[in-house]
Amino acid sequence: MSRASLIAAALTLTAAPVLAADPPKVLHKTVKVGELDIFYREAGPKDAPAVLLLHGFPTSSQMFRNLIPQLADRYRVIAPDYPGFGNSSMPPRDTFGYTFDNLAAVVERFTEAVGLKRYALYVQDYGAPVGYRLASKHPERVTAIVVQNGNAYEEGLDNDFWKPIKAYWKEPASKEKREALRPFTKLDATKWQYTHGLKNPELVPPDAWITDQYFLDRPGNADIQLDLFLSYGSNPPQYPKWQEYFRKHQPPVLIAWGKNDSIFPPAGAEPYKRDLKTLEFHLLDAGHFALETNGTEIAKLMREFLAKHAK
Repeated sequence: MSRASLIAAALTLTAAPVLAADPPKVLHKTVKVGELDIFYREAGPKDAPAVLLLHGFPTSSQMFRNLIPQLADRYRVIAPDYPGFGNSSMPPRDTFGYTFDNLAAVVERFTEAVGLKRYALYVQDYGAPVGYRLASKHPERVTAIVVQNGNAYEEGLDNDFWKPIKAYWKEPASKEKREALRPFTKLDATKWQYTHGLKNPELVPPDAWITDQYFLDRPGNADIQLDLFLSYGSNPPQYPKWQEYFRKHQPPVLIAWGKNDSIFPPAGAEPYKRDLKTLEFHLLDAGHFALETNGTEIAKLMREFLAKHAK
């Protein structure tokens, strides 16, 4: 081999590695829905199949911060903050009723404002009663559903966590029952939701619960959350309607459920098997916020599932 060839070969071996393509960029946007400013995260091609990510309590679209880039090369991914959550408007309680009916109405108008005509749903915690209201009202809009610790069955509420909340439902005028729930809005409870049931809590960045707590600690927000704890009692009477939606319309459903969750344990996941024919069922070794520890696993399951069903 000539000297020039040797030099060329050496340069090839020592050249800097080619960097991988940049991940999809996530945009942070706000749209008017009536008088409300609704904040949302969006990434992916405008003409791609859409995925609507609906968050739970006590978080916001920030729970999807790592998932969105893992889907956005093939999908238009959108995650809004509900009124009173995250970076969306937080109107006073005397001008906006913090109920699940109203949250769902705002999200429905939000989808229309951003041009979502058909979409797959990702529902977690509060996202389930919001998303199932949308799906049962407009079944033609929903292409598929991903359920991550989102309840639609009485079995999912038959545990100790819900006892003080159910007591408030029975006595909604009781200040004592209401105040008994206020600790759920404090930092210890927020951190517990992220770390309970995990073999290695060190996988969860403290930024997650600190960010949520920042919004919870805004003046008046704790009472907004207590209003929603009371309004959650409006959801179980809707369960038969949502289950009928499952049976009649048979949306393809992926269950990716943190099995160590004490709020929505696997007892709430199992009944989906009764009503759905196209069901992929996975109990993950994770807690309430499974994306924090099992995000890559969930993204892989979603990509395989959505490739078959999100058109």
